[in-house]
Amino acid sequence: MKFALLDTNFILTCIKQKIDFFEELYLQGYQIIIPDGVIDELKKLKQTSALKLLEKSNFKKITLTGKNVDNAIINYANRNPEIFVATLDRELQKKFKNQKIIIRGKKKLEII
Repeated sequence: MKFALLDTNFILTCIKQKIDFFEELYLQGYQIIIPDGVIDELKKLKQTSALKLLEKSNFKKITLTGKNVDNAIINYANRNPEIFVATLDRELQKKFKNQKIIIRGKKKLEII
């Protein structure tokens, strides 16, 4: 099984662009992982549509430690190189060597 760790901006962008990322990732054989810090960020941003989507979706919630969510994701990714990280944050992408899941052409998920 492959694992995809999603960050906040990836989730928000997919929702904004109407990409069914849960469906696409499941069809490609990924189990979705979402850090509790990402869920907390969505709550702080009052992203009710994102939170409602998460409530009805199947994913694994994990607790990460770090000064902030990005640092926690970097540390987790570097300790788990088999994890695919779904992020659009270029600065974040530079800080780990894992394969990444990004959005291409505003409608399609791509693994790089």
